[in-house]
Amino acid sequence: MTENQNNVLVKADHIKVYFKGKNKKSGTVKAVDDISLEIMEGETFGVVGESGCGKSTFGRTLVRLQKPTSGKVFLDGEDTADLKGKKLKEMCRKGQIIFQDPSACLNPRRTIRQILMEPFEIHNMKKEVDVDARILELLQLVGLDEYHLSRYPHELSGGQKQRVGIARALALSPKLIVCDEAVSALDVSVQAQVLNLLQELKEKLHLTYFFISHNLNVVYQVSDRVAVMYLGKIVELAPYDSLYEHRYHPYTEALLSAIPQVDENGQTERIRLEGEVPSPSNPPSGCHFHTRCTKVCERCKTEAPDLREVSPGHLVACHLYDR
Repeated sequence: MTENQNNVLVKADHIKVYFKGKNKKSGTVKAVDDISLEIMEGETFGVVGESGCGKSTFGRTLVRLQKPTSGKVFLDGEDTADLKGKKLKEMCRKGQIIFQDPSACLNPRRTIRQILMEPFEIHNMKKEVDVDARILELLQLVGLDEYHLSRYPHELSGGQKQRVGIARALALSPKLIVCDEAVSALDVSVQAQVLNLLQELKEKLHLTYFFISHNLNVVYQVSDRVAVMYLGKIVELAPYDSLYEHRYHPYTEALLSAIPQVDENGQTERIRLEGEVPSPSNPPSGCHFHTRCTKVCERCKTEAPDLREVSPGHLVACHLYDR
C-alpha cells in the first residue's frame, strides 16, 4: 500500500443515479442513492457489495460514462456533472475505465494497433504525439510485445486482452482509473499477475484507482480504503486494515465472514443472511438492510441511518452506533 496524498482528486457530492422503468409497475431503480465521498490522489479506493448494489454505476458516473440524476462530481477540482462537448471530451482524458470482460470491450474487427490508436484519433492527438512510439511504450508498460500489434483480440488469451484494455485506459495519461471488476473474468493465476501489474503501474505513473470488486480478498490486497455498498448506499467506509480488524455494520460482518480462511483456528463463524436482496426499484423503508439484518430494531424499519464516524476515519450507517 502507498501512503495517501493530501490532495482530493475526486469528490462526489450527494450523487443519485435513478433509472425510470418502462412502465409504472416497474418503478424507478435507485442504482445510486445519495452518495457523498472523497477520493485522495494516489490512493486505491475499493468498493465491494453484492451484484446490483450500484457499485459499477457509481464508478461509471465518476468518469461521466453515466450522467448523475442529481448531485455533483468533481474530478481534479472540475465539476463534471454538466459538462458537454469539447469540455467533456477534455475531462475524459483525466478519467478512464478498465472493463470487466476484455473479450466484450475490444472490437473484434480491429487489430491491437488499431484499438490502441483509437484514443489518439478520438482526441485528435495524432499531430501532438508520436503515436507509434507511444503505442510501443504502452505495450512495454503492460508486458506485451510488438508482434501483438498485428493480432486480433480473438488471437490473444484472456490475460493478454485485459492487458490491452489496461494499455488503452493508460493511453491518454489519466489521473483516475475506474477498475470495474477488472480481474473477475480471469483465471486465478492470471488475476494475480494483473493485480501485480496494476499495482506497479499505480506506483510508476502515480495513478489513482477506484477499484470495484465482489471479491473481498482482492479488495483487501489492493485497497487503501474500502467502501461497502448495499442497495445504492454506502453502509461502511474505512481504511482497509481498520475494516478487516473491526467491522461495525451487520452487512459488513456477514460479507467478511464468508471469506475462506486457511487457518482453521482463525476461521470466524459464517453469518448467513436470510431472504433475497430487495429490488432497487422498491427498496425497504428506513435502513435498506433491515429486512435481512439479525440486529434489527423498530427504528431501523422507519428511519434511514446517516453515515457517521465511529472511530478515526471509520464511518458506518447503522443505528447501533448513533450517539
